[in-house]
Amino acid sequence: MIYTAEHREMMDSIRRFISSEIDPFVDEWEAAEIFPAHELFRKMGGLGFLGITKPEAYGGLGLDFSYAVAAAEAMGYVRAQGVAMGVGVQSNMATPALAAFGSDELKREFLAPAISGEMVCSIGVSEQGAGSDVASLKTRARRDGDDYVISGSKMWITNGTQADWICLLCNTSEGGSPHKNKSLIIVPLKENGKRARGIEVQKIKKFGMWSSDTAQIFFDEVRVPVRHRIGEEGMGFIYQMKQFQEERLDGAARRLSAIAWIQETADYLRQRQAFGRPLLDNQFIQYKLAELKTELEALRALVYVATKTYIEGGDVVELASMAKLKAGRLSREIADWCMQFQGGMGYTWDNPVSRAYRDYRLGSIGGGADEVMLMVIARNMGLMNMNA
Repeated sequence: MIYTAEHREMMDSIRRFISSEIDPFVDEWEAAEIFPAHELFRKMGGLGFLGITKPEAYGGLGLDFSYAVAAAEAMGYVRAQGVAMGVGVQSNMATPALAAFGSDELKREFLAPAISGEMVCSIGVSEQGAGSDVASLKTRARRDGDDYVISGSKMWITNGTQADWICLLCNTSEGGSPHKNKSLIIVPLKENGKRARGIEVQKIKKFGMWSSDTAQIFFDEVRVPVRHRIGEEGMGFIYQMKQFQEERLDGAARRLSAIAWIQETADYLRQRQAFGRPLLDNQFIQYKLAELKTELEALRALVYVATKTYIEGGDVVELASMAKLKAGRLSREIADWCMQFQGGMGYTWDNPVSRAYRDYRLGSIGGGADEVMLMVIARNMGLMNMNA
């Protein structure tokens, strides 16, 4: 897949927005361990950045998924990946199922304001005892007349302390196949600007991604209308698996920005003298940076092929898993080598490459750990029992 002039124009617009509206403030947001999502998303929504693939009827641009990948690649250049992750959740994780399978009423109430940036949203899948093993989640929504009554908890919720609503995956029936007893439900987290009844939010302090607020959310007999369910009852697991492919390609595309750390490290080493000559004259360093760039370009090709296949309606479970696996491992390898080559300065807290080191580490854990990606790939290769 080669980007068109329209793709490039959009990416340039996003890069300009980053330079003026995000990067000047990331140090402040990192220190506060949160970025002002409502304020930032309203600006992004006004420019169309939050609904690139969403229907025009709800304020989106109605473009194909290649434009979402291009936008994610551009957002990867934010100097604090926590902000880029929060944007990715808003645009490519919490809203795709709603856009594809939600009722018109539900989309007008929740999707349209998420696209405009008036509402901040989050996705609730992981639990303390069910992260990678989605089928084992315990949060339950029992039917009571025209309502669902929800009890349980969700873990690692990006945008969790600021979100107005959460797209929640939970069990809506007892027994049966764990792949057919789950539904996606839109659950408001606020009422009149205050925390909704029965909901408790606890912020989580993390190793990296500091500018992104992450929370554990508890649901204690929370009542929501049945009309808040996305699509058919019992189809939530299927809808979520489809969304995971977009999420994994979004995350892999953001990691392509790691080329910036290779370039910045080369510039630093060109100026840094040791033993009477620039460090960049060292052949080992030259070859290692060349190797890392080669690996990154291979990842880029994989992401683009997977995206093209997805747009054409092909099955990208294996390709998306490969892209996520490679992106997570390679981005942290790049950050590690760049830190190493920058020496003591690279190890300082205020050096941007040390932030990249902390932020990129999540790539091999969140959204499906490396080990799960390897399991998916092995299954697709026919190397494992499909029931294992």
